[in-house]
Amino acid sequence: MMKNFVEELTWRGMIQDSMPGTEEHLLETMRMAYVGIDPTADSLHIGHLVGVMGLKHFQLSGHKPVALVGGATGMIGDPSGKSAERNLLNEETLLHNQNAIKAQLARFLDFDSDAENAAVIVNNYDWMKAFSFLEFIRDVGKHITVNYMMAKDSVKKRLSSESSVGMSFTEFTYQLVQGYDFLHLYRDKQCTLQMGGSDQWGNITTGTELIRRIDAGKGYALTWPLITKADGTKFGKTEGGNIWLDAERTSPYKFYQYWLNTSDIDAEKYIKIFTFLTRSEIEALVLEHREAPHLRALQKRLAEEITTMVHSKEDLENAIRASEILFGKSTSEDLRLLDEKTFLDVFEGVPQTEIAKSEVESGLDIIGALAEKGGFLKSNGEARRALKENSISVNKEKVKEGYSITVNDLINNKFVLLQRGKKNYFVLRTI
Repeated sequence: MMKNFVEELTWRGMIQDSMPGTEEHLLETMRMAYVGIDPTADSLHIGHLVGVMGLKHFQLSGHKPVALVGGATGMIGDPSGKSAERNLLNEETLLHNQNAIKAQLARFLDFDSDAENAAVIVNNYDWMKAFSFLEFIRDVGKHITVNYMMAKDSVKKRLSSESSVGMSFTEFTYQLVQGYDFLHLYRDKQCTLQMGGSDQWGNITTGTELIRRIDAGKGYALTWPLITKADGTKFGKTEGGNIWLDAERTSPYKFYQYWLNTSDIDAEKYIKIFTFLTRSEIEALVLEHREAPHLRALQKRLAEEITTMVHSKEDLENAIRASEILFGKSTSEDLRLLDEKTFLDVFEGVPQTEIAKSEVESGLDIIGALAEKGGFLKSNGEARRALKENSISVNKEKVKEGYSITVNDLINNKFVLLQRGKKNYFVLRTI
């Protein structure tokens, strides 16, 4: 049963521009649409998620989504929104990245069922690699004027930028290559819609123009707004860089924390875009949040939904448990359940010192661990006073003078967590 895709994206705040007639075109019958994905890394990051969610909504509306991995365009570099030319990748790296990206997309899109609208993944390198330069400029290039290409915002910005080093011919031709992708998919798969971020409007409409001029056909374009944060900082970026979907690059704990720490304004916007909750569910959540914003109901639900979707229910539970280690009640057992990466993420910024593992193997007296050997406290006297006050914990368990740290206390066979009071933490790392 067909659903109104444009209507769904509209109330979610996911449409910036669309060509006239797009909504009507999609209501007539099952259609095919594609989104291009940059394969310059072997993982998607949350900046890609709007496009992925768009494809999923397209499939849920009864249409057939196509994820196009830009193996060919990844060898060129898109000038849109960029101030410099990107590094070019070799074929082997691009193939590895494509396989990794497909595995991530499979968490969202149905590729493998027998459904008529099962998703498809394609790589534009497959049809571009056999194209000679002479064939391309004869069969494609002659249909688009330089005047038309120069008028695109992405080109004008690069050429007019004072800090720009200019634009190579390679980058200048990017819109022609992307435009040809649309023409190829239009011919090969009857794909009639290309979707992407608002910065891609120029590239997408070049494709619709090629379809019109070469095949006398009709292609459609739809873009979503570029996601921004209320405080003006870039969405999806932290001090440590991108927030990746790959758990090896960004741990589920850090991923969960990113969404949990969004502002109230952003959470209201993001929960429409990055979850599949219904309109009535979201409206009820927003109302609940506004009545008691300190409970952060919106942020918690957003973080829960998207962490489960990208990772798993188990990863979500581990992330919540890890969060409570610093901010709530937790036990030594909770601490021992953390893998090394999550442990380091949780205690990022906490003072650490290294000690020889042999010190622990022979039994390290708690006073030495706190003062002389570890350096958490300034002196043995301060360590004794803190122990008498019952304010010292080892791995979340209170200890007294006379306690020795042994290998049994090591978390991940490497770490010991010292704590004074509720908020003062210190990590001993054995080497």
